[in-house]
Amino acid sequence: MKIILLGYGKMGKIIERIALERGHEISAKIDLNNAHEFATAQGDVAIEFSHPDAAFNNLVNCINKNIPVVCGTTGWLHRKHELESLCKEKNGAFFYASNYSLGVNIFFKLNEYLAKMMSNLKDYDVSMDEIHHTEKKDAPSGTAITLAEGVLKHSSQKTKWVNESSSKAEDLEIKSFRIAEVPGTHSVKYASAIDDLEIRHIAHSREGFAKGAVMVAEWLKDKKGIFGMDDYLKF
Repeated sequence: MKIILLGYGKMGKIIERIALERGHEISAKIDLNNAHEFATAQGDVAIEFSHPDAAFNNLVNCINKNIPVVCGTTGWLHRKHELESLCKEKNGAFFYASNYSLGVNIFFKLNEYLAKMMSNLKDYDVSMDEIHHTEKKDAPSGTAITLAEGVLKHSSQKTKWVNESSSKAEDLEIKSFRIAEVPGTHSVKYASAIDDLEIRHIAHSREGFAKGAVMVAEWLKDKKGIFGMDDYLKF
């Protein structure tokens, strides 16, 4: 399979290594310095891990060129509905996940299950922390937003998430920290005067994200439509 890499930072380089180990070919490596080369790039699928400011245009270009695209870039999701509309119009293939790690996607399901259990326990207040490397440009992380949406879906007390401390009972606090060389840690905490209950996922490297993205690209190659990790994992 020929893979176009859109974004060639640390994540892109790990994806390249894993793709080559799995017998694939990297047909193009597109970054800010050679963005014009995408016009002539050919591939069976594209994997997009670039920058929030570049992601939307990269994805539009893939859909317009009829190249199935796997995206893991966050920070552009306010335009996701536009991309999905274009994908339907062009009969393209688009796969988005805020996180491609199997462990994180199990964590998403665990988070929702816990939120259902805690929904009517008024003595507990829920909050979240997320820690990433200092190179991550957006905050909160896409993974944290997915976790927050999972809590809000089932909470009888919280109505929206905020990326700051808040004294409002209806706000779900997400505190973001940026520390060098931290691949990603996410915590969801339910605190009361009597006790605390916390679930946490700690990534030890970017390997899990990269391998998941390559495996999804293999799965997406000959498909049409709009997909996410629930489609791939069939949870």
